[in-house]
Amino acid sequence: MKKLLQGIVEFRKNFTDENRALFAKLALGQKPDALFIACSDSRVVPNLFASTNPGDLFVLRNVGNLIPPISASLTDNSALAVIEFAVFSLNVSDIIICGHSECGAMQALVDGMNIHSCSHLESWLKHGEAALDKIKNGFIVNPSLSKHNQLSQVNVLQQMEHIISYPFIRERIEKKQLRVHGWWFDIARADVYSYEPDLHQFILIDEKEAHLILERLG
Repeated sequence: MKKLLQGIVEFRKNFTDENRALFAKLALGQKPDALFIACSDSRVVPNLFASTNPGDLFVLRNVGNLIPPISASLTDNSALAVIEFAVFSLNVSDIIICGHSECGAMQALVDGMNIHSCSHLESWLKHGEAALDKIKNGFIVNPSLSKHNQLSQVNVLQQMEHIISYPFIRERIEKKQLRVHGWWFDIARADVYSYEPDLHQFILIDEKEAHLILERLG
């Protein structure tokens, strides 16, 4: 808590006229570039590794960067509420689902959930079980990774399937009004990877890859 309070004091001390102008503009409304769906893990900071400013990203964070499939939308509607707001109210053109290495949620799925005192967490992690089933059936993106990191990457692809299961998402994709991307953040190396379907791999987003992605997006 002390560190947080000191951070607020430092923020106020270093607040420039440029910062003040930015926040004054943001107070009038937001127009983020993308909806960014990430894990709640404290080590994953999208605005830091994507070098974005306030107002650039509309962010949904939860344990395991999970999205309930359409079959579960009536019981787990918090994530869907964020997605609907991003699409219908903010009209985002891109949705990024970003998993990460050393994810505690993925480790819990791999080890078997011994979390009887956390019934809500146990229920929530069920949305990652389809990815775990794929791993068990031999679907692996990068066999060189540990099992929980393999699951983390497959889980990104699974959650992409979940979000596309919603008709309003699928309709916008078909009309080329919306794109869904899968990213993966390697904490130890501070590297971000983008999933390339044609290669069936997560590719490091360096200058060359960023240029290729932008070319494909037009």
